[in-house]
Amino acid sequence: MKKQVLQAVMGLGALILGITLMSAAHASQTHTVTDMSGQQVKIPRKVNRVADLWHANNEVVLLLGGQKKLVATTPMIKKNPWFKTVDPQITKVKAPFAGQEIQIEELLKTKPDVVIAADPAQIKTAQKAKLPVVNAMFQDFAGLRKSVKLTAQVLGRNATQVANQYLKTLDRNINLVKQNLNGVQSRPTVLHIVDPTDLTKVDGTKTIVDEWIKLAGGQNAIQKSGNMISVTSEELVKADPTVIIIGQTSTKQARRLLSKDDRFKNLKAVKDHQVYGNPQGAFPWDRYSGEEALQVLWAAKLLHPKQMQKVNLTQETQNFYQKYYHYQLTNQQAHAILAGEK
Repeated sequence: MKKQVLQAVMGLGALILGITLMSAAHASQTHTVTDMSGQQVKIPRKVNRVADLWHANNEVVLLLGGQKKLVATTPMIKKNPWFKTVDPQITKVKAPFAGQEIQIEELLKTKPDVVIAADPAQIKTAQKAKLPVVNAMFQDFAGLRKSVKLTAQVLGRNATQVANQYLKTLDRNINLVKQNLNGVQSRPTVLHIVDPTDLTKVDGTKTIVDEWIKLAGGQNAIQKSGNMISVTSEELVKADPTVIIIGQTSTKQARRLLSKDDRFKNLKAVKDHQVYGNPQGAFPWDRYSGEEALQVLWAAKLLHPKQMQKVNLTQETQNFYQKYYHYQLTNQQAHAILAGEK
């Protein structure tokens, strides 16, 4: 009887030891990251399959060299001509959406190790499906830095090293602008319109757009706070900005659009031909893009060409694409990106 009890105890001990070892082994295969919402998310230590449901973050994944890990993306990214130019394989990646809604069954079929997202509803849907979801959303330059580091943590391997290089590039460009604009007194007023579909949807203060306007030696023509806010045409006429920048369109189209609009054709910026389409590459430069590192140079040269005359934007754009996307832009391609053309 004692022998049987001893054997049972030993068997139980072996079972407990086995479970402990398995738990330890599983724990060593995962690690915890803190996402941009402050949530701690347990993800595999080795991530091979990424579902990136936020348009902008796909460009960050590309920048960090993790695009081969993408198993799900968004329709917008698949259609982006410059993203496709740099990474033709993106057209073969699944986009599990119907409009803005995730098709959760289609997402699950991609078998992601981790999901990256920004939209609260999408995050909730993926969490309900028991997928590890990392929120990468940011609203300012400090957030951009954190989000790039977070994405590098998710991707693993040498992504952290590339992220550190990118942050040095970002800081270098910001410091270059500050040095060149040191002592500048004139600060033109700048209106940033979100896109050409609604000319009264603009970006106010306390936004990343407001940050780069200030860095570039300008001041926001809109003094209301908020990202993508609606204002009246009367408010825009009263602001009468020195410079107008429109996102997601070309300079040629932006000028044509405003010059034909009876509400805005008499604005100072329109009359002086100071209307520009914002550059857009693998992602539009103006809001959530890793290409914000180029946006600060472009905006500063736009507002203060004399002080920034030694900065070659074509060369800077080509260098960035070569270093981070391993793609050599021609002069013509770089000029098209800078003009907001696709």
